[in-house]
Amino acid sequence: MATQRDPDPLASWFGRLTDRLGDDRWQPAADVFETATAIIVRLELAGVAGADVQVTVDGDVLRIRGVRQPRVDRDAQRLHQMEIVSGPFERAIRIGVPFERDGVSAALEDGLLRVVLPKRSIGPRRIGIEK
Repeated sequence: MATQRDPDPLASWFGRLTDRLGDDRWQPAADVFETATAIIVRLELAGVAGADVQVTVDGDVLRIRGVRQPRVDRDAQRLHQMEIVSGPFERAIRIGVPFERDGVSAALEDGLLRVVLPKRSIGPRRIGIEK
């Protein structure tokens, strides 16, 4: 029931939903962290099949896009609540540390996509002299 403080109780819920969706895409949560040897990007992709995910690198931008297919039980007669967002998604993450493009790897396990970007060596390097 609407009150004077909250004339439309669905307005705030709908506003939060549209914030999560953006335009016509949703954005999965992401963690980006650095180890001694790599930059690690981890995305929360519960319910997304590996075949529905594409990972590309363009310059210093890691782009992850795909689609989460909607899942509704076939025997469901009435939908009471639906909060799990489905449809296309895309994340573009600028990586501020030089990395080896040819060594980038990705794995999807337990609903988490883990992308490993090996750091490029930019420090001094000693070169041996052949005899």
